[in-house]
Amino acid sequence: MIAEFRLPDLGEGLTEAEVIQWLVAPGDAVALNQTLAEVETAKAVVELPSPYEGVVSTLHAEAGETVAVGSPLIAFDVEGAEEAPATSSPAEEKAQPNLVGYGAAPSASGRPARRARRAGGSTPATDTAVLEAAPHDASPTVSVETVVERPRSTPPVRAHAKRLGVDLVLVAASVGDRVIRRDDIDDYAARTGIGSAETAPPRDVPAPELATLPHEALRETRIPIRGVRKHTAAAMVESAFTAPHVTVFHTVDVTATMDLLASLKEDRALSAHRIGPLAVVAKAVCLALGRTPGLNARWDESAGEIVQYHYVDLGIAAATERGLIVPNIRDAEALTLPGLADALRSLAETARAGKTSPAELSGGTFSISNIGVFGIDAGTPILPPGQSGILAVGAVRRQPWEYRGEIALRQVMTLSLSFDHRLVDGAEGATFLKDVADVLEEPGRAMLLR
Repeated sequence: MIAEFRLPDLGEGLTEAEVIQWLVAPGDAVALNQTLAEVETAKAVVELPSPYEGVVSTLHAEAGETVAVGSPLIAFDVEGAEEAPATSSPAEEKAQPNLVGYGAAPSASGRPARRARRAGGSTPATDTAVLEAAPHDASPTVSVETVVERPRSTPPVRAHAKRLGVDLVLVAASVGDRVIRRDDIDDYAARTGIGSAETAPPRDVPAPELATLPHEALRETRIPIRGVRKHTAAAMVESAFTAPHVTVFHTVDVTATMDLLASLKEDRALSAHRIGPLAVVAKAVCLALGRTPGLNARWDESAGEIVQYHYVDLGIAAATERGLIVPNIRDAEALTLPGLADALRSLAETARAGKTSPAELSGGTFSISNIGVFGIDAGTPILPPGQSGILAVGAVRRQPWEYRGEIALRQVMTLSLSFDHRLVDGAEGATFLKDVADVLEEPGRAMLLR
């Protein structure tokens, strides 16, 4: 019996998603809850699990195609099943999951069973170990179409491989059945000599097409506006033309904070947490928000109310290969300094791997943008929609500074606070910024805030 799986709402009322890659093909045997495909919404890349155990009958969309929520995505040949609805009741979700992490426990583990894909219909599939052993300059003579399975990787890893000119099919032979990681690409490039400045093709033009493209075609590249970039653009325009932005700046001597971090690094009990300046800023922000609640609130136009939060879901702006995202640290105010450092590291690793979930990107009550990692001192950050404040953290620089009546070489940082002037008066914004600066200038002042 044919059962269809329709694209579910992957969170926050998203209306569509783009199919990044299929991990199954028609004729494949699939177990319950095994990954069918990777799809990219306006917020994140999501792995879709199978709601059925059976054989793939039809793929209703090609890789790169955008599918509307509720539209048929894939069909299965199963026994005694009915068509999967776009939405289901809680009772149905246990037997028919429609989002990663929900639904029935899988009845099998591992990847879906795959049929060998053969070139020319009857030619046996090539052993990928042969491709791995072959010299790089000989590899173009081998047909990639003869490889048994599509290599599994995330979009950032595929983009990295493309920049270096590395074929993921050749890398897959050395990693086995697991997902290809960024370091696998780098290891392969180092072994084969691929990706040097002399041999790497320009980023925007695939190497095989360079010889055939006219000169005029190389003068510009047109990139479709979609996914995270599309969502970010819409959100920034909405925020800029809805909330009246005000930005204030304050440069602070953070020498004491840097000395504290150096001592924590030498402490064996704390060194594993890798506590950095951003963790201290995050802790200072959580403490300061308790004294200035207007910066931890949102303007509810429809209800005619100001909603003040009694918790801090701290958004951290992250630049990824897919664009800017702002995942959140839930209940950040309840975390210790080592706990915040661990959360920041986990958040960054997940974002770089392209695995941030829609749930981690939703909500958020206040945000931090660490522009200092790019060597920038100050800026005028735009508020994430629904938030009343965002703090940009500049680079730490050694420079002459007035200290105890004399000029000394000190470590300083500039803080840039943007806030919604509908909710936050100038005095409240200045108080918040001064509270954060006081903690950074004298970390012991954190004991005075609650």
